[in-house]
Amino acid sequence: MVRVLSYNIRLGGTGHIEQLSKVMQSVNPDVVGLVEATDTNIVKDLASRLGMQFRLTGEGMRERDWQVAVLSRLPIIQSNIHTRPAILTRRHLLEVQVEGTDGHPLTVFVIHLTAQIYRGSKSNLIRRAEVRELLNIMEASAGKPHLVMGDFNSLAPGDSFQASTLIRYYIDMIEQKVAKRSRPSFRRRALLATAHAIAHSKGGGFLIDTVGPSYARGGIDLLLKAGYVDCFRQQHPHEQGYTFPAATPATRIDYIFASPELAANLVACEVSTGVEGVSGDDASDHLPLWADFGVVG
Repeated sequence: MVRVLSYNIRLGGTGHIEQLSKVMQSVNPDVVGLVEATDTNIVKDLASRLGMQFRLTGEGMRERDWQVAVLSRLPIIQSNIHTRPAILTRRHLLEVQVEGTDGHPLTVFVIHLTAQIYRGSKSNLIRRAEVRELLNIMEASAGKPHLVMGDFNSLAPGDSFQASTLIRYYIDMIEQKVAKRSRPSFRRRALLATAHAIAHSKGGGFLIDTVGPSYARGGIDLLLKAGYVDCFRQQHPHEQGYTFPAATPATRIDYIFASPELAANLVACEVSTGVEGVSGDDASDHLPLWADFGVVG
């Protein structure tokens, strides 16, 4: 049995390492894919606490210098960093091959697709291009057990999306930041007040929920058409499985996709909402997702 965990730890996990480690330890994974693994020291610390090796795409120089990482209790056979700055907005795809508990190799890919919601439908096209490149890279693993996990910032076909809840979450965050400033401009305050009124009104909420899904797609259908299995949806055809934002879950954007060879051995897949003493939003703005697989080979 191999348990994998996908977790966006929010801007490197700064200030939340105790909470992150408790949540991760409660899941007891064999392999972890970390998104927004910006701080090398935190990645090293988490790996040490979990008794794991790690591989990292690079050392973040800024808070939003996106990096991804893999932590593994299983022996790491090899790793490869695929850097495509012209296609992958967040530059890197991490590939790590580990030795499964049964001795067979398992290849794990970790990715973080662009969000760029402010660009409207254009962001969908960017994510579709990123997924096409992801599929091109994974062709070398065709016919062998492998998976790809991470934050796809995309809505799966048929999934629900509480867009108004997400917009209200963002507005509340911006309001809190503006309130901390000594002299926020009148224009900024007026814009925020207008956005707040629209998002919290019945009509505005209905409009956002109606239009929102069209701006939140981008390539999940391409993965499914290529034969990859959405592990959570495979196990839970009718559950929402929301992973973001952790404080008020409104959408499912974190995924574990398994190749057909691996999906045949899928045993379980769940979203973790926290552990005793630590709620999901204490650790990150995303909830982690884990999956169990039986014999890999």
